[in-house]
Amino acid sequence: MQRGLTGTARLVAGIDSSTQSTKVVVCDADTGQVLRQGQAPHPDGTEVDPAAWWNALQNACAAGLLDGVGALAVGAQQHGMVLLDDTRQVVRPALLWNDVRSAAAGRDLVGELGGEGAWIEAVGSLPVASFTVTKLRWTAEHEPAVARRAQSVLLPHDWLTSRLLPSNADLVTDRGDASGTGYWSAAREEYRPDLLERAFGRVLDTPRVLGPDEAAGETATGVLVAAGTGDNMAAALGLGAGPGDLVVSVGTSGTAFAAHDQPVSDASGAVAGFADATGRYLPLVATLNAARVLVATARMLGTDLTGLDELALRAAPGAGGLVLLPYLDGERTPDLPHATGTLAGLTRTSMTPENVARAAVEGMLCGLADAVDALRRQGIDPRRLLLTGGGARSRAVQALAPALLGVPVVVPEPAEYVARGAARQAAWVLDGGAAPPDWAVPVAAVGQPGDEAGGRRVREAYAEVRERSHPS
Repeated sequence: MQRGLTGTARLVAGIDSSTQSTKVVVCDADTGQVLRQGQAPHPDGTEVDPAAWWNALQNACAAGLLDGVGALAVGAQQHGMVLLDDTRQVVRPALLWNDVRSAAAGRDLVGELGGEGAWIEAVGSLPVASFTVTKLRWTAEHEPAVARRAQSVLLPHDWLTSRLLPSNADLVTDRGDASGTGYWSAAREEYRPDLLERAFGRVLDTPRVLGPDEAAGETATGVLVAAGTGDNMAAALGLGAGPGDLVVSVGTSGTAFAAHDQPVSDASGAVAGFADATGRYLPLVATLNAARVLVATARMLGTDLTGLDELALRAAPGAGGLVLLPYLDGERTPDLPHATGTLAGLTRTSMTPENVARAAVEGMLCGLADAVDALRRQGIDPRRLLLTGGGARSRAVQALAPALLGVPVVVPEPAEYVARGAARQAAWVLDGGAAPPDWAVPVAAVGQPGDEAGGRRVREAYAEVRERSHPS
């Protein structure tokens, strides 16, 4: 039975509120075909007034983009901290996932609870700088006046969902995004108020966690609003990732994740034990350095990304002995928020533009290959790897990925998969079915692992530089 829909419209919308922009797609609810789309930029930075997200959403939906839409959902960047007062007004700019000022707070929280194992047992993940719980501790310690005003804590997608609903509607979230806070357990499906109190000094109000097919409510015009979710969970839903699928996204950050039937508890802390947007789980490894490594290297070499591809593909595997440890913005996995990059193996013969370009692509992919290995150690056995994100369009990335990642690689047709996943969730809630609608995702095969011995040599050289620079 359809809910919240009048007339004969069969349109749904998905919103992707990312670090850099808002993207909106309007899809056919039955097939997933994108019929209309809009986009608007966000301000740069690691803290942003949430009003900028709302303004961007209004701009992206201008000129009747949402006309005829029966349901919508929001997928947004994970982990960000939005604090509200007792009148639901924002009390400070949101701290985003890529703000590392709370790194020391994360280390303090780990020690106070009894070590890494205690946190992983509690919520399935380590509280690194990106997680909301560490940002709460930083705020309590450094901005006590702000902390005193705070009554509720939301994630970016929660806040946008609340803006779409009447002002007296319940504050809600979903299990996928909640699992990235550091105070909600995916394994136990519950908040840990004791961890909130430990981080902030008192317990804040938290949004109610909806099931994957539950509605958050309706807009003032009667459009059904689904629960929404975090960006990685929405991307998995948009890609239709199922058992045997491993997703590696080469975007602003790098991520490797897989749909899984059981919660994951990684004693090393590398794999975050997230929930997904379907009622299952989404073990995930995130890196800070992905496509921006390629952009920065291209700029250094005085070229663009197409030129970088051409240079990298002219160099031999191993880049003449050059190895780039690509921690240009610090790193999240491994947890080295203040690390810098390293270019090792410089000689007069190796120091060519071609080798530097190749080392950038190899180094970025080796970081993601480490992430894939961490997932394998948790029982993930991938049969294929879906390579997504802006960096996945690179010819050099596509050429090198199979050997370095060690899995047959396919590249889905370019699309806004976070927004598409949010739209698919909206269609699920609209129809009230037992599962999300089956939307096809065209993919192109890139290749088999191929030169596995060569890939191993590149990864061994990378591991040697990584251990020498940052001993474990």
